[in-house]
Amino acid sequence: MALPQRQDAVHAQQAAPARRSVCQQCARPAAACICRWIRPVACDARLLILQHPLEVSNAKGSARLLHLSVAGSTLAAGEVFDPAQLSTLLSVDGRHPVLLYPETPDDRSLGMPPPPPLPPALLRAPARLLLVVLDGTWRKSRKMLYLNPLLHALPRLPLSDMPPSRYRIRKAHAPDQLSTLESACHALGEIEGDHDKFLPLSRAFDDLIEAFVLHQGRL
Repeated sequence: MALPQRQDAVHAQQAAPARRSVCQQCARPAAACICRWIRPVACDARLLILQHPLEVSNAKGSARLLHLSVAGSTLAAGEVFDPAQLSTLLSVDGRHPVLLYPETPDDRSLGMPPPPPLPPALLRAPARLLLVVLDGTWRKSRKMLYLNPLLHALPRLPLSDMPPSRYRIRKAHAPDQLSTLESACHALGEIEGDHDKFLPLSRAFDDLIEAFVLHQGRL
């Protein structure tokens, strides 16, 4: 099966200094290129990654590898999105957007309405679903949710039965908090009913973490 083309809406990165060679695919400095860890995977569901601007050039981030691996995914950077742009991103192919985000009982205290319920039938029809993932620290992703009212109206998919995170190169908000790549792969595996198809990408991410830790140890 031919893999659909990825869409990339990240254009906010600062130009790298002329003396540094930058990979045209992963947009990382050549010395930190992550392309060797890309593991293409096709999904019936579509993936939209909304990335906080401070994560765009973060070497510890996992969203870029996720985007480059998941066919048909879209990566867009921003904190406050233009409503028209966000509406377009959320309505791709007439799919039903679902936000990958935990239950947050304090929504009302922030002036946010409770999210609508997630129709169970939607999870049984991945070809009709757009999984929306916020890429950022807990504080950043919470702010992104608060500042974009269109996200308030999305039904939420909280993760359940999560495996322990192996993402030890960044501080987690909670012991069971996963990286963007880990959480998206787990959610897509649940939606598609096939966790095994994401194992090559998960293992490649483990190798990327090991390489990063080894590199840091040499500095």
